[in-house]
Formats: sequence, C-alpha cells, structure tokens
Amino acid sequence: MKRVLVPMANGFEEIEAITIIDILRRAGAEVCTAALDKKNVEGSHGLKIITDAVLDDMLTENWDMVVLPGGVPGAPNLMADERIITLLKKQAEDNKTSAAICAAPAVLEKAGLTKDQHVTSHPEWADRMTTAIHTGARVETASQIVTGQAAGSAMEFAFKLVEVLFGPEKVAEVNTGVLARL
Repeated sequence: MKRVLVPMANGFEEIEAITIIDILRRAGAEVCTAALDKKNVEGSHGLKIITDAVLDDMLTENWDMVVLPGGVPGAPNLMADERIITLLKKQAEDNKTSAAICAAPAVLEKAGLTKDQHVTSHPEWADRMTTAIHTGARVETASQIVTGQAAGSAMEFAFKLVEVLFGPEKVAEVNTGVLARL
C-alpha cells in the first residue's frame, strides 16, 4: 500500500487539503493527516479538522509521498517549521516524492528541492520560486516533485498524485466515480 503524509498547519486551504486527501484515499493510498502541534487545525476559511496524528509522531515513518496543501497562513506556517523542511529533505534523499500546491511550493523551494526544476504555484507566490523555473501551469511534474497552482486546480493536482503513485489506469478507475475534467 502506498503511504502518503499530508502535514496540515493552521490556515491551510480547505479545498486543496480535502481534495488531496479524498482522491488519494479513493485510489487506495493510506493517507495520514498530521497537524504541526495539536490534532485540531483550522483552515483559512474557518473549516475545523481533527487530523489523524501530530507531526512528531509521524517523523520516523517512511512515506511514499509527502503532500503540502497551500493556503495563507497555512503554507507560511509549514515553511516556518524546521521539521517540515527536514522531512522534505529526507524525502529527496530517499528518492521519494514531495508535492505542494498554491503557496506551498515555496516550502519545497526553502527545502532546496526546486533548483532548476519546472514548478508552478499560485501566481502571487511565483516570485518566491527563485531557484526554480516557474511555468505558471495548472500542474507541473519534475523529478521527485509535483506542484499545483491553486484551489481551482486541486482536482487535477490530486489526480496527478494518483498517477505518480499508481499509474494512469488508477486515475481512470477513480475518475469513473468522480467524473472530473482531466
């Protein structure tokens, strides 16, 4: 079974987080949501979530993928947490995938994962991608990273994560129930 960690900080973007979690679980991934400190987190638009775990309890686990939802101040909160940066660096060292959407690709940048890689992010965060080749695409895949533009591309982003983990056949299978435009 593919294992995915979705770290969540207060101020996360709700559409992005829920879409990622839902689509990956429909595909059969074991998805663990982990809050930075306590299991209760609040999204940037007031949605309250109780995560599966707290981050400290998940740091010694092995993950096939780590996915960062965006949102403000969610992404900056993730970026300020050195445990997240260390986790992303470990993913890269282990040749495992890290993914981020909206403002969160800047966290990948801080971790040193985007140098000379094609990435995308919310346009308001493009200037923070100083070592990357920012394309402005809705979804971008490069080496061991996947990036998405914003809440409006969350479904495409989530399905790209399914494709990376399981292949295009699983995308088609999951989409029979969802009917997303891919």
